[in-house]
Amino acid sequence: MDRIFILNKPKGFTSQTAVSKLKRILKEKKAGHTGTLDPMATGVLPILVRKYY
Repeated sequence: MDRIFILNKPKGFTSQTAVSKLKRILKEKKAGHTGTLDPMATGVLPILVRKYY
């Protein structure tokens, strides 16, 4: 599944935690974020899966 997900990251999650949770839900091995948000920040976090990563 080659996709780009736009996540509204909640407060209290690190960017990497958000990626890890999405990978677990999708059962994917390869995914990553395009920018880092502070754990206390909320906002848009693009996550790329498979070939887009």
